[in-house]
This record gives sequence, C-alpha cells and structure tokens, in this order.
Amino acid sequence: MKVATTRFGDVRIEADDILLFRGGLIGFEDLQHWVVLADGENDAVAWLQSMNRPETALPVVSPRRFIPGYQVRVEGRDVDGLQLSSSDQAYVLCVVSNDERSLTVNLRAPIVINLDRRLGCQVMTSDEQPLQRELLPLPVHLRRTA
Repeated sequence: MKVATTRFGDVRIEADDILLFRGGLIGFEDLQHWVVLADGENDAVAWLQSMNRPETALPVVSPRRFIPGYQVRVEGRDVDGLQLSSSDQAYVLCVVSNDERSLTVNLRAPIVINLDRRLGCQVMTSDEQPLQRELLPLPVHLRRTA
C-alpha cells in the first residue's frame, strides 16, 4: 500500500508494517496507526510516521544506542495490552526533540513495541528518568536530521 507523507512523499509499505497504538501517543491520542520508517541519511534515527496524518512524523532512536544500560521500568498493567510473553519481545524507542543547541531524548516516556504482534504503547517509567536528556556525543549529522 502507498502512504502519503509530507516529510517523505509517497511511501510504499506492507500492511504488516503498521503498528497499532490503541491509546495513541502522548499528545497524539487520536492517532492509533503508525509505521516506523528508516531515515535515509542516518541509521541511528528512525521516524514514527502517522498513517492517519501525513504531516505527523516523530524522530525516534533506540535509547540504548546512546545511553548504555538504559532500562525501562514500568508497571505491568501499563504494557498488558502489548501481549508480551517476555521482556525480550519488547523493542524500545524514545522520541527525539531538537532545539537550537542540542538534541534531547525523552527517557521518561519511552515507546514500547511488541514487533511480533505489531502493538505499541507509550509508557511513563516508574523510576526517575530525565524528561530531556541530551544525546552525547552530539553528532552534527543527527542535529541536521531531527
């Protein structure tokens, strides 16, 4: 199927690529269908593209790539809808924000995805994680991408 996006133009995806976020994402509660798109210029960044709103795409990264040892601690009920049989099935992404000085990542509200079931949710961690953590080292190519 073809999806129209404002950032990437028309993108061809398979139905199996679509992720269902039953509760949406924080700030995008009405958007339930998303797809992860690779960034053509930077393999550290992906884009969570809304299937329902062509202009909505969020830059995301795997937090462990930048913050070794990062762990998501959440209440079981927060991820019950993902139908995870083990934590090994969980794929974690964090939303990247860009200001004029740096890129930051939100570690307090990660996105957890069950890739097997194509289900996702955004959760609030049960431990104290920073809302905005600067990505270090701060590669210039990341600043341009996000």
